[in-house]
Amino acid sequence: MNLIWLVLSGFWLAIGYVLTGIVCCILIITIPWGLASFRIANYALWPFGRTVVDRPGSGAPSLIGNIIWIVVAGIWLAIGHVVSGVLLCITIIGIPLGIANFKMVPVSLMPLGKEIVPA
Repeated sequence: MNLIWLVLSGFWLAIGYVLTGIVCCILIITIPWGLASFRIANYALWPFGRTVVDRPGSGAPSLIGNIIWIVVAGIWLAIGHVVSGVLLCITIIGIPLGIANFKMVPVSLMPLGKEIVPA
């Protein structure tokens, strides 16, 4: 499943996350968002067998950072996941891949305070 995902969706979504991460790292103050974007790019390449969990101890700073992220880049990345998910759900083989895209929407909207762990 990961190979089909990589070709149909993962590579393209990872490019979006990497570009966002590069822009965030160029602007010095947004480096935490850039690092989170690189982590999600890795997850977008190979999502099956891994899951996203809340990081214990991340509180108000993560919430404030996530609100800023939603406005700056998160909404566009989430739209990419939704569009990709809808297009993949058109075919029977693509339905699990579309569902995986929909599961990535929350982490694309609020990446700070999350960890990607093996399932």
